[in-house]
Amino acid sequence: MIGIVPICVNKNMASLKERLTSILLDSKYLTKEQLQNCLEVQKQKGGQLKDIIVERGLLTKRQLLALLSEELMTPPLDLSKFKILPELTNIVPERMARQYHLVPISRLGDTLTVAMSDPLNIFALDDLKNLTGYQIDTVISTDSDIIKAIDTHYRSDVTKISEILETQEEKEGLEVIEEERLDIADIVQESQKAPIVKVVDLFISDGLRRRCSDIHIEPAERDLRIRYRIDGLLHDAYILPKKNQNAVLARLKIMSGLDITESRLAQDGRFKIRMQDREVDFRVSALPTSFGQKFVLRALDKANLSVGLDTLGFSEKSLNLFKESIAKPYGMILVTGPTGSGKSTTLYSILNKINTVERNIITIEDPVEYQIEGITQIQVKPEIGLTFAAGLRSLLRQSPDIIMIGEIRDSETADIAVRAALTGQLLFSTLHTNDAAGAVTRLIDMGVEPFLVASSLIMVCAQRLCRKICLACKEPLKIEKSVLEKWGIKADKAMEFYRGAGCSRCNNTGYHGRTAIIEAFAINDEIRELILKKVSSDQIKDYAIKNLDMKTLWDDAIDKLTSGITTIEEMLRVTTEQ
Repeated sequence: MIGIVPICVNKNMASLKERLTSILLDSKYLTKEQLQNCLEVQKQKGGQLKDIIVERGLLTKRQLLALLSEELMTPPLDLSKFKILPELTNIVPERMARQYHLVPISRLGDTLTVAMSDPLNIFALDDLKNLTGYQIDTVISTDSDIIKAIDTHYRSDVTKISEILETQEEKEGLEVIEEERLDIADIVQESQKAPIVKVVDLFISDGLRRRCSDIHIEPAERDLRIRYRIDGLLHDAYILPKKNQNAVLARLKIMSGLDITESRLAQDGRFKIRMQDREVDFRVSALPTSFGQKFVLRALDKANLSVGLDTLGFSEKSLNLFKESIAKPYGMILVTGPTGSGKSTTLYSILNKINTVERNIITIEDPVEYQIEGITQIQVKPEIGLTFAAGLRSLLRQSPDIIMIGEIRDSETADIAVRAALTGQLLFSTLHTNDAAGAVTRLIDMGVEPFLVASSLIMVCAQRLCRKICLACKEPLKIEKSVLEKWGIKADKAMEFYRGAGCSRCNNTGYHGRTAIIEAFAINDEIRELILKKVSSDQIKDYAIKNLDMKTLWDDAIDKLTSGITTIEEMLRVTTEQ
């Protein structure tokens, strides 16, 4: 554990604002003019001085923390790597922790040590001393780290899980022993006991309430960690005792139809639940690791598909391109992007829109994600010879009108797909490329003849997902002109920028939901000529920008920023400067 040096606090001590002002001037990190500007902003809009300095890009949170730590002779603490014991959170009420932005981290004798973002807050220290009866020592940490720690360690559901598991007799708890000696019958019996069933139900339902797309169940050396992926990023949710690991994992295997006796090979399964009149499918992946099998549960909510293309966040021009392209009788439409960029959701939304009784729609996927009524869906099974290429050959004999291929991975699949698009089918698929133009050259690199690519393609788009600012805690934000110019954004006095301050609706992240960033262009005669000449993807991209007025991913992200939909940090996270 790091050394903890107490601060001697007295009523005459200067405020954090005064000390910070002095520190910044002495350190030469800020000029007097910059500091005065920040103080003026604070006077007009309120808020903390250190937050304003960070928001204006003058210093990072870590730089400020290091400066304050040195000046106040208080050790900094990274709370994300620190485990807080339940008996400490019982000493300090959640209400006080949130009010004063502090969290207890250790207790020694009659001294309680707390992490604070403002260790000079005399009133907080006095209140804490009077309430707890302990002498108070402090370490310093960032606001965001403290809020995350409070959310993690004060969650009522964590207490609920502990209480559920404690309802078992101590002798009933599973002893963690070597995998080879595990008694499968005992594990199955344990997994069907009420406490284990309730715990699994609780973290699945809680994940859905918190809008997670994936639930990660990760065995560690001493415990079982559960994390939720919300709006694309992982967040800690629960820590379960190691002794309950085998029963929890067995419960998940039983629900997913997996082989309960197999723990050395990867397995895939799925299950369906009903929650508040919603039916949610879960796709389950189990992978052997050093400390047991890791499970990832992918939540597939069909309600996401019924919203339609209009609400996915496409710009008006990109949306019109999609609508014109899917109205054509045949040809190929490609959506590109990395894993998790929303390609499948876009394609499923299109299929849902054009799924009518007059059309025969067939998909071949690995795996089948959303199961849609009225569509024939084929699951790839390479172990028995049902590959993308073999399945595609077979389904062409089923008189399809529309085909969706989960991903074009090899030259054989690419060649058959292109030929299918030329012979009367409207075909959708995905590729892993960095931009839209890269999809054209990728097909040629796979061995497809340029004249076939030029004749079959009708539209290509690249896609990313960025988080949206939470509307419940959205607030104005001033970004320095120099910061905007650094990223090629033309500063305009009429521009308004925003951020999410953090609230209960967004789990104090400042973000709620995601929107698509799109780069798309239709294939015209000039681009077909370029394809036949085997030009580079950069040349195709330059032509689309100059002659088709195509917006790049970067341009679309800037539009989302200046429209107040997202933040500059999120824009930079998901796109690359062009």
